[in-house]
Amino acid sequence: MSTSNTKHLNVAAIQQACSPDKAASLATTEKLVREAVANGAQLVILQELHATLYFCQTEDTSVFDLAEPIPGPTSDRLAGLARELGVVLVGSIFERRMNGVYHNTAVVFETDGAIAGIYRKMHIPDDPGFYEKFYFTPGDARFNDGQSGFTPIDTSVGRLGVLVCWDQWYPEAARLMALAGAEVLIYPTAIGWDVTDDPAEQARQLDAWVTVQRGHAVANNLPVIAPNRVGTEPDPSGHSDGIRFWGNSFIAGPQGEFLARADDSTECILSVTLDRSRSESIRRIWPYLRDRRIDAYGDLLKRVRD
Repeated sequence: MSTSNTKHLNVAAIQQACSPDKAASLATTEKLVREAVANGAQLVILQELHATLYFCQTEDTSVFDLAEPIPGPTSDRLAGLARELGVVLVGSIFERRMNGVYHNTAVVFETDGAIAGIYRKMHIPDDPGFYEKFYFTPGDARFNDGQSGFTPIDTSVGRLGVLVCWDQWYPEAARLMALAGAEVLIYPTAIGWDVTDDPAEQARQLDAWVTVQRGHAVANNLPVIAPNRVGTEPDPSGHSDGIRFWGNSFIAGPQGEFLARADDSTECILSVTLDRSRSESIRRIWPYLRDRRIDAYGDLLKRVRD
């Protein structure tokens, strides 16, 4: 159940380039958040790992020095910003949970700066240029209540289904959030192209990324907010030409329709007013949740079907 009774919700997604200087990246984030709130945003979503460069291009133990506890310096700064502006803010932190256990963690801050909840990334990729398994332990449960990782976070602006990047390729994650009452699906992201890929392959990858998330909107009758970073970031090892992050942040409605979409290179703010009543009205016409055959889905719990 939503904790907000208003029919409309003003949301903003921040698309930015990142710096090797954490303070500089956070200064850019803060400037864009302030602008979004000045234009009426009640909920602001930041991209994945927005305080640093995307460090997972290589495996380097010194990078663990970037990790922070929660609460910690970055979460305290974001909490203060949320409190000052009176906004619900979704940020991203490389979390040091304990010595040897680190997470890729989305943190939701309430309008008073309190932590409403956190989500630790559940699906962890390990692909060329995206060596996340070296850095991140998969999420197991929410921060302070022990609930399943796929549990929405209640806030003053509604129940948020927060997921992170690689989670966006899994319909199971979106469905579990929807079944638990999420009112919007949120995917902070850091994804881009190998700069050596040909344009046709780059176009296929981008189209797949957009399409799968719009599919989650359609299949669950929920809005989707997906902020991604921009800019080309070098490979610190020099073994590749780095990653060009493709931007294209977007906000889609509960039928997968584009409500706002960014380009592939510009720092920007996507701002949209969501109509909370649309999910309910669409579910009355397209009752996917009613018609699910839960009696026949047991094999989904198997790795493969024999």
